Amino acid sequence: MSESGVPRRVFMAGVSGAAAAAGLTRPASAADAGTVGAGARGRAEGMTLWYDEPATDWESTSLPLGNGALGVCVFGEPARERLQFNEKTLWLGGPGAPGYDFGNWRSPRPGALAEVRERIDAERAVDPTWVAQRLGQPKTHFGAYQPFGDVWITMAPEPAEVGGYRRHLDIAEAVAGVAYVSGGVTYTREYFASAPDGVIVARFTADRPGTLGLTVSVTTADNRSRRVTASGGRIALDGALEGNGLRYAARLQVRHEGGTRTDGADGSVTVAGADAVTLLLAAGTDYAPRYPGYRTGVAPEGPVSERVDAAAGKGYRALRAAHVADHRGLFDRVRLSVGGRDAGLPTDELLGAYREGTATPAARRALEELYFQYGRYLLIASSRPGSLPANLQGVWNDSTSPPWSADYHVNINLQMNYWPAETTNLSETTGPLFDYVDSMVPAGEVTARELYGARGWVVHNETNPYGFTGVHDWPTAFWFPEAGAWLARHYWEHYLFTGDRRFLRERAYPVLKSLARFWIDVLVPDPRDGALVVSPSFSPEQGDFSAGASMSQQIVWDLLTSAAEAARAVGDGGEFVAELTDTLGRLDPGLRAGSWGQLREWKEDWDDPTNTHRHVSHLYALHPGRQLSVRDDAAHAEAARVSLRARGDGGTGWSKAWKINFWARLLDGDHAHLMLSEQLRYSTLANLWDTHPPFQIDGNFGATAGVAEMLLQSHQGVIDLLPALPAFWSRGSVTGLRARGDVTVDVEWLGGTPTRVVLRAGGSGHLTVRGSLFGGLFEVREARGGRAVDVARDGEEITLRVEAGGTYVATSRVAMALSVPERVTPGTPFACAVEVTAVGGTVPAGGLALDLPAGWTAVPERHRMPAVRDGRSRSVAFEVTPAGGERPEHRIRAVLAGDGWTAGAVDSVTTAGAG
Repeated sequence: MSESGVPRRVFMAGVSGAAAAAGLTRPASAADAGTVGAGARGRAEGMTLWYDEPATDWESTSLPLGNGALGVCVFGEPARERLQFNEKTLWLGGPGAPGYDFGNWRSPRPGALAEVRERIDAERAVDPTWVAQRLGQPKTHFGAYQPFGDVWITMAPEPAEVGGYRRHLDIAEAVAGVAYVSGGVTYTREYFASAPDGVIVARFTADRPGTLGLTVSVTTADNRSRRVTASGGRIALDGALEGNGLRYAARLQVRHEGGTRTDGADGSVTVAGADAVTLLLAAGTDYAPRYPGYRTGVAPEGPVSERVDAAAGKGYRALRAAHVADHRGLFDRVRLSVGGRDAGLPTDELLGAYREGTATPAARRALEELYFQYGRYLLIASSRPGSLPANLQGVWNDSTSPPWSADYHVNINLQMNYWPAETTNLSETTGPLFDYVDSMVPAGEVTARELYGARGWVVHNETNPYGFTGVHDWPTAFWFPEAGAWLARHYWEHYLFTGDRRFLRERAYPVLKSLARFWIDVLVPDPRDGALVVSPSFSPEQGDFSAGASMSQQIVWDLLTSAAEAARAVGDGGEFVAELTDTLGRLDPGLRAGSWGQLREWKEDWDDPTNTHRHVSHLYALHPGRQLSVRDDAAHAEAARVSLRARGDGGTGWSKAWKINFWARLLDGDHAHLMLSEQLRYSTLANLWDTHPPFQIDGNFGATAGVAEMLLQSHQGVIDLLPALPAFWSRGSVTGLRARGDVTVDVEWLGGTPTRVVLRAGGSGHLTVRGSLFGGLFEVREARGGRAVDVARDGEEITLRVEAGGTYVATSRVAMALSVPERVTPGTPFACAVEVTAVGGTVPAGGLALDLPAGWTAVPERHRMPAVRDGRSRSVAFEVTPAGGERPEHRIRAVLAGDGWTAGAVDSVTTAGAG
């Protein structure tokens, strides 16, 4: 028994009757206990975007496919299909372009940095334009990500009338399709971008033999030399970009079944009278991620042709099977169900109903489930080993002058792209990020030496694939030397999630150490108090330059703290560690409450309570950092809450996504869900891409990470189950989320309380797990063999010993569910029923009451709940009178309290006429 008198282990017998109706399940045998959600591991339901008309706009309605290096957008026009495609290394600028300088000063500026620091010390706040004049310079051949081309498939004859049209993207299989009927013939198309084979594949079929005719052609932009030829059913596109001479090549093989083929002198290929046609497309350049030349020295035509040859030798079925198996090996690791139900609407209409408030709660949940998984799909599609990382638009781009060059902004955007990678079990997608950051180090060392006279390396606000680690001259977005330190957080996190000690020794620690040396060299004492500060520092992307802006200090604290922890982990106790420890001890931590209760954005108390800027940079310590813990530092957490409320719920798409994560870290699941709703309503396009506006993919990734953060947190050394679950998701399940410490977690819940938890340990040691089920009656058993596991309990936390490869199952003995109307009217009473089910043993008697929003009342105030025997259920009812409120959705919680234990259930109701 625990000190409270509650058994640490409770035998769980079979589940029957009301427990089964409540959604609780029991494995058929103890050996099956590690398979929460196993029945859902077949084809993922509801994981399809679909439309009843073709795309008319690349940005908002085309459907994206990708294999990391290649991207393609499908339009689906019956008469003339457009497949707009990209290859991620096709970039203007960089070496090869005259005068490219990596962003380093083109002539020495002795004393420039000291001059800026001196003025900041004297004046506290300095105009960004003046600083940019002293420290910045115009970009020279920074370049931009380029579209590779378009594949056009013109149908012959042109469909006269079309019926039964459907265009879709199955994100569980990463396969897009088009189907329609014309002239009594059903025509179908299928598309995918294969990572195993490095090609884009398109398949055209008809259900009547010999009725398929089409002409395939390829076009590309005018800012390059180009040559297009066709021979043997293969279209060859070759050329070089203007300005930098980057060579590119594409090969498209047209394979037909039945009918005839003709190669055109214009580089097109025509097929007539066929049963089916398959297209195989590969593309590449002579780019290499190697400083300073960034060229392979190998013509791209050869490797591209080899990929097409190899794919052609396998056939369509084998290519598709390999692609689907590869994609599902990643995608299927995580399942999420929060009670969504297919509304039978095209995705754009479902989004419209969500936006207008006419979607049913089940349809809203279905869209939220799809949106979460869509972010995982996009990350798989735009970040695979051997390619560059996902940029501002992932891998997709249709413009020679894309927004922000479709580059790598590193004052949050690139980092946000990878927030969901570890938590949602896609650790492999981080490989391109680490390769890219590693490739920046040689260039960044030059910048650190020339601009700062410092050791280590640095990169500023934005960068490209060509080692641009220096500065440009946009006053509010050119200076951000903290970017490298923020990127290094991903290295340390990768180690924490995977436990990969070789990665720590060979890749993470060297990066952390080098960046720590840079900051040891460039931090300066603050004349105000002697603490070490970043100067000049600038809080993105607003205000004046100052010394010790909160975000700057928090990022550097995070880097130095991680470097110190990494040093201990690898056993480095040398001179560097002493230097690091001394610097960290003198560092200004960047956490201060201000005059109106806010967390200060600057060291001075300059915050304006009416400021609603999209960046909330000074909350970095809350997320993605771990310096500010809501449970361990209530004062600063409250100050962060004040700042976040003042900043408001508006902003661009990525800003709303960040706020989902902020509110989740503040353990306010209802507000986190509100931000998810706001992002879907106002910052999501018809194809579910995030819009800044314009399209910017980090919002998709940030929102997916935010949902994971609502369901599982582990940044404070505790595995926290459902820490910010919204009442709107009162029942559900998730499988496959990852926690730091190399643990995979499945959770089933009812009434907002975990009822069954599965922990799969990748390493041996002690785990501390927090969840509301541990405040009640529960058991923990090994999945294999069913042996009971001893745990030490402290409130709602347990600690248990785990072995590498072991699976551990925690189950609740109490299941509670609320039954409330979906919509209520202020002032009009409604019935609220609470059902308590005993699972695996008797639930002792206790008192049952409701925790209601302010101003609401319940009659009676409390029920005396008799003991409930195993397998039985007991229900009680309250009459609740609601009041109005600032927002329409409200949380109701039922609490059953016994002798040393509690159990609870939550649900949400909407008040009519509120909001």
